[in-house]
Amino acid sequence: MTSLKRRNAIVAMAALGATTLAGSALAQQTVTLRLHQFLPPSATIPARAIAPWAKKIEAESGGRIKVQLFHSMSMGGTPPQLFDQARNGVVDLTWTVLGYTPGRFNKSEVFELPFMSGQAEPASRAFHEFVEKFAADEFKDVKLLAAHTHGPGLFHTKDPVTGLESLRGMKVRGGSRVISNMLAKLGATPVGMPVHAVTDALSKGTIAGTTIPWEVTPSLKIAELVKNHTTFSGPTGLFTQTFALVMNRASYDKLPADLKAVIDKNSGVETAAFFGRAMDEGDKAGLEVARKAGNNIVTLDAAETKRWQAAAVAVEADWVKEVQGKNIDGAKLVAEARALIARQIK
Repeated sequence: MTSLKRRNAIVAMAALGATTLAGSALAQQTVTLRLHQFLPPSATIPARAIAPWAKKIEAESGGRIKVQLFHSMSMGGTPPQLFDQARNGVVDLTWTVLGYTPGRFNKSEVFELPFMSGQAEPASRAFHEFVEKFAADEFKDVKLLAAHTHGPGLFHTKDPVTGLESLRGMKVRGGSRVISNMLAKLGATPVGMPVHAVTDALSKGTIAGTTIPWEVTPSLKIAELVKNHTTFSGPTGLFTQTFALVMNRASYDKLPADLKAVIDKNSGVETAAFFGRAMDEGDKAGLEVARKAGNNIVTLDAAETKRWQAAAVAVEADWVKEVQGKNIDGAKLVAEARALIARQIK
């Protein structure tokens, strides 16, 4: 072998060795993903969904993905800023309420309409599918991992709500603009605030009641602060709110292919259903806390529920008219959402 050939062979072997080493290093790459959300770690989704999801990611990645959890806005900012924190790369992952940023998720809002859905697991399957089919553009700046709902929304109040008339004039927390509009149409005085502010507001008398599902009541001490809870007959709740687990696109894109596959495997409809299932289990636990406290739990009968449903029709009409001004066919989205939910319940 000539010296030139020998030199070329050595160079080629060195290059191959460097490539192998680089590939080996890439294969052993470990990543820490920071996940930020607004509730205490004991709340339903952090405890029953986010923490198990993070452990599953770590296990399936062979420990190469570490998910670092930051609860109760401990990384700063406010709940309405969480989506942008993921979008802008302030953190890698966030879980947030879509209704905290009014006017941003116009199509997704359809699931917040009164008496739209009930049990969280089927509704979450339907909602994630809805987003993928009809509202994917609202999440184009992030990697959407799961979109889900909570279970049936209801009232928790200092004075009992036994019918439409007893709600009139009552200051009640609404978790989104759609829910606040619904409260106004039903005769209440809506007070908008994120859910973590409810405990203080009830303690100080800023509000006389709140609209939230059962699942979040234990972490907010609701059964201690109020003694009345009002729900409705039939398969749907008064309202729901929508949530999303999202990832910064650059954080996802820079992962090696096998780690992207782990994230992908733990995203989508089944992950949305997992989060919804956690909500349903949390509802059972929250209801049991109120029962053990001896609280007054009212279920409005079918006839009274129909009165509320009739009064809430105007909320849907308002929404359809409003989004029409944004070139969105709201009536079509309402029909599509109901069809998806009905298909999941069967």
